[in-house]
Amino acid sequence: MQHRAASHCLHLRYHGTTMHDTITLPGLGGSGDTHWQTIWEHNDARFLRFQPASWHQPDLDDWEQSLERAVRRCTRPPVLVAHSLACLLVAHWAARFPSRIAGAFLVAVPDPDGANFPVEAAAFKTAAERALPFPSLVIASTDDPYGEIDATRQRARAWQSSLIVLGALGHINASSGLGDWPQGRALLEAFSAGLSR
Repeated sequence: MQHRAASHCLHLRYHGTTMHDTITLPGLGGSGDTHWQTIWEHNDARFLRFQPASWHQPDLDDWEQSLERAVRRCTRPPVLVAHSLACLLVAHWAARFPSRIAGAFLVAVPDPDGANFPVEAAAFKTAAERALPFPSLVIASTDDPYGEIDATRQRARAWQSSLIVLGALGHINASSGLGDWPQGRALLEAFSAGLSR
C-alpha cells in the first residue's frame, strides 16, 4: 500500500484551532496497514510519512537525511510522531541537524543494549544520551520486548523527556491490537496543544 510521502506539509483547522503539521516516523520494517501510525495517516491529512530508502535495511545516514528533508519541506516546525527505532533516529538527527521542530512524540523507545535489538540497526545504537533540544514525550509499555521499562525511564531522563507508562501494551504496535489507538491520539493531541505555535 502506498503511503503519503512527506512531500509537503499542510496547515489545517481542527476543532476550531490551528494544529501542528505532523511527520510520522515508523520503525524497522515500516508500519503496516493495521499499525496506528498508518491508520492516523489515512484518517488525517496532517500526518505525512518520511521516506527512507529502505525500511528493512536501515542506513542511519539515509534515515537522518530523509527526516531532515521532510522537516525542511514544512513551512513551520512540525511535530514528529516516532515509533520504535525511529525514536533513536530522532535523537541522532537532533544531534546532527539544527532544524527546528515543535516537539517529538516518542512511542516504544527500544533499548539499544537489549537482547532483542535488531542487528541490522546496529548503527542506531549510539543515540545521544543528552537532552533533546525540543519538548518531547516518551510513551512506554510495561511489557515491551524491545525496551525494559527501567531502560526507558533512564533514556527519558537523559533526553529530559516527559514519560507516560500506559501498562502492558507490548511494543505498542499492530501486534498490540490497538486499532486506531484512540488513547494514543488523545495523548498526542494533548501534547501538541501544549507546544508553542
